[in-house]
Amino acid sequence: MSRLGVNIDHIATLRQARRTFEPDPVNAVGIVERAGAFGIVCHLREDRRHINDRDLRLIRGVCASHLNLEMAADPSIVALAQEVGPDTCTLVPERRQEVTTEGGLNVVGNYAQLTETVNGLSPIRCCAFIDADQKQIQAAREAGFHAVELHTGEYANAADEAGRLRQLERLAAGAALAEELGLYVAAGHGLTYLNIAPVVELDVFSEFNIGHSIISRAVFTGLEEAVREMAVLVS
Repeated sequence: MSRLGVNIDHIATLRQARRTFEPDPVNAVGIVERAGAFGIVCHLREDRRHINDRDLRLIRGVCASHLNLEMAADPSIVALAQEVGPDTCTLVPERRQEVTTEGGLNVVGNYAQLTETVNGLSPIRCCAFIDADQKQIQAAREAGFHAVELHTGEYANAADEAGRLRQLERLAAGAALAEELGLYVAAGHGLTYLNIAPVVELDVFSEFNIGHSIISRAVFTGLEEAVREMAVLVS
């Protein structure tokens, strides 16, 4: 049975549209947990475009489940993560101009820096957000990561059914290798209520981290119902 992590960043995105105090992402934590999610996910970006330092500290204080902090390998954010102590730090690539994360972390090309970051975050569990690429998965294991989250964006954005099937095969092969190497295997990015079923049916992922689709649905159904519906789909 797979678990659901709910990314609450876009509650803060809505707040920042008016640069006011509501809606407060901190208030979402208890609702998401009561609805059956395994944990809370938030991405503290270098430019603080949505979740900010205040949010992270308060979320840590009220989160009774699993807190997964997505972050770049930036020294100032590493220091804040050490202070706050999330249950997992998921290292992701980050470019200021991107609307959302556009691909997986290049562990192979940044091996020394990422190894140092993982060591510096110890004893916090570290996850690498990477493409389902054999070399990247192997490098993540060698760099000391405890887990990988395979980037499902190429599956979600595939132009046709043949493309989706190719990406599903790639995800399945990547997950099998990661498990063989002793890594915990999650998946995320671009997953929705409409496209999640084929990925779940691969039966290779222990966890799915989903944000935008859930928060979008919550506008119409309420957050608790939106989380409950997705938790059923991934289980």
